[in-house]
Amino acid sequence: MSILWALSISHLLNDAIQSLLPAIYPVLKNSFRLSFTQVGLITLTFQGTASLLQPVVGLYTDRRPKPYSLAIGMGITLAGLVLLSQAGSFPILLVAAALVGAGSSIFHPEASRMARLASGGRHGFAQSLFQVGGNLGSALGALVAAAVVASQGQASLLWFSSLALLGIFILSRVGGWYQRHLADQHARTKQQGVTRHASLPRGKVIAALAVLIGLIFSKFFYMVSLSNYYTFYLIDRFHVSVRTSQYCLFVFLFAVAAGTFMGGPVGDRIGRKPVIWLSILGVAPFTLLLPYVNLPLTILLSVVIGVILASAFSAIVVYAQELVPGNVGLIAGLFFGLAFGTAAIGAALLGRLADHTSIGYVFHICSYLPLIGLLAGLLPAEKVLQQPVAV
Repeated sequence: MSILWALSISHLLNDAIQSLLPAIYPVLKNSFRLSFTQVGLITLTFQGTASLLQPVVGLYTDRRPKPYSLAIGMGITLAGLVLLSQAGSFPILLVAAALVGAGSSIFHPEASRMARLASGGRHGFAQSLFQVGGNLGSALGALVAAAVVASQGQASLLWFSSLALLGIFILSRVGGWYQRHLADQHARTKQQGVTRHASLPRGKVIAALAVLIGLIFSKFFYMVSLSNYYTFYLIDRFHVSVRTSQYCLFVFLFAVAAGTFMGGPVGDRIGRKPVIWLSILGVAPFTLLLPYVNLPLTILLSVVIGVILASAFSAIVVYAQELVPGNVGLIAGLFFGLAFGTAAIGAALLGRLADHTSIGYVFHICSYLPLIGLLAGLLPAEKVLQQPVAV
């Protein structure tokens, strides 16, 4: 549990730093006279870098674990934060965003592997506890942006370098634990002489992975419409202040954190597939209603949407790891990468669409995305995914 908490806290620090970027988009938009397309390009750079690198990092560390890679990733994130606080032009903003994305790509796959190693068999709970740290960090980043950066300006981002330094310290200690346990884990695996393999044919495994990718698209394309453009939507439709819109974003992101924590343990109890099914398809009535309600109901619905929709990701990651056993880092990197990549592409496309139509139109279009959750019905039952085999 101490390792799981350390990973969760480190995830909180990592994602708090990362969330400062989208949370201050209104500040950057005014300071640099950015279009919505340029705002989307910043997210595309940040999320795209993380998306492309994470599967590569996961595949590499499956074969050659690097216990201290997490601390190195946090150091790269620190460099991006410092550069972001001092950026004086749009290209420098993109470079800073790329550094933050690179740090994230190193952190997530290996941290997910460590969480599984420390889970004691409660894989859903471990993934949820790890991921809820990141979601809480995202929420706190939005709150800090509203309370500090909105009034003090871009340069105040430098104050938060202490968070990255704390993360480097914690992750260095976690890396030491991981290094000590790698040899023990290898010895136990050889002594047990048992491995697990997917019982489904290769074609069905690929089809199931394709379904999961479709669900990731649905979830994160919709999520980025809120995390990236929710503040602009509230300002445009209800004429609230920038600070008020950022507080509302914090409320939504906190709800996402709560939903993430619930999804893993519930999946351990009732199975991953029911959680995936209910989380993505079950949120559709609320997303379809969101563009038509007043401000108080908009905030309330955003909470409901955040809780329900966020509960799926832990279940999806663990389900995929059981579907393709022996590739924990690769699967974690792939699905974290897909999450980042979908958000990156979605941010860019939705920004472009908002420039040519309106931010309200974007929210109307995105409200239909959770209906893709119908694909969850095509996933095979979990009881047929794996079976132990002597080797």
